[in-house]
Amino acid sequence: MSEASSTTTLSVVVPMYNEEEALPALVERLRPALDGTGVSYEVVAVDDGSADRTAALLEEFRETWPELRIVKLRGNSGHQAALTAGLHSSKGAYVASIDADLQDPPEKIPEMLDLAVAEGLDIVYGVRSDRSTDTGFKRRTAGLYYWLMRRIVGKQVPSQAGDFRLLSREAVEALKALPDQHQVYRLLVPWLGFPSGEVTYHRDERVAGETKYPLSKMIRLAVDSITNFSAAPLRLATWLGVFSFFSCFVLMAVTFVIWLIGHTVPGWTSLFVAMLFLGGVQLICVGLLGEYIGRIYTAVQRRPTFFIGYDSDAAPTPAKGAAAKGSAPKGRENAGV
Repeated sequence: MSEASSTTTLSVVVPMYNEEEALPALVERLRPALDGTGVSYEVVAVDDGSADRTAALLEEFRETWPELRIVKLRGNSGHQAALTAGLHSSKGAYVASIDADLQDPPEKIPEMLDLAVAEGLDIVYGVRSDRSTDTGFKRRTAGLYYWLMRRIVGKQVPSQAGDFRLLSREAVEALKALPDQHQVYRLLVPWLGFPSGEVTYHRDERVAGETKYPLSKMIRLAVDSITNFSAAPLRLATWLGVFSFFSCFVLMAVTFVIWLIGHTVPGWTSLFVAMLFLGGVQLICVGLLGEYIGRIYTAVQRRPTFFIGYDSDAAPTPAKGAAAKGSAPKGRENAGV
């Protein structure tokens, strides 16, 4: 364990994007929960290129909360990239991650830490035991997602466990060593196989603001999850090709029999359906191949998924109001993959 991590027991990573409405409530609940642990800690607030007053509010809260650390990305890189930036920047012997919307209770973090220390665990998952505050559509799609992931990736993926978790320093270093560029931590972390435990909780409604995970991003997460951890779609393309081949073979046999008995009436319907079916199968297969080839192309490029433009831990405290005027202090620049 590094010297930096040995002096900080707990790091809490909070990726955020346009969360000015939720920030006051987050600080009001997170700070007492962490102060009550009695251990040294830091809160790594990762501003994912927010366009509102999120950065300015963070600077204001940092004036009275010295444990608050601000990491600003140069642009909006996405939730998983912001989470990666926070994990890579963290110093604690244990690292917890939580979203800023307070749907996951920060009061559970001390319980996670106690469980990890008492049982020597490297991973403690926050598992949602009650999602009644979510819409019916959200519950059904989430249930389908975890059902599918457990069958594709393996039963080690906890059902109803998102990005609210606690990791040991060893687990964080293992994640940092992975070359993945499209990180999906809810699948990567179970894949490590480290000793793990669970803490259940009731999922609350978003405290303020709008969700940052609309349907389009949920679909993107599902696609990343499947293509990053399984070749099943490519096998599906193979089986679709086999099915279409035998279907066409049967149609040819039927056509030959009809010709033999003399009922050779030209029919555009069967030809039209067959052409649509074959065309659809071919397009699906080409699309699946393109998805994997695109990921290979991205991996070969090895472009960083985020750039850190400012880290308050590596720069002097800015003058009051500087961030609000848009003149962020110059700090350490970094990039991550």
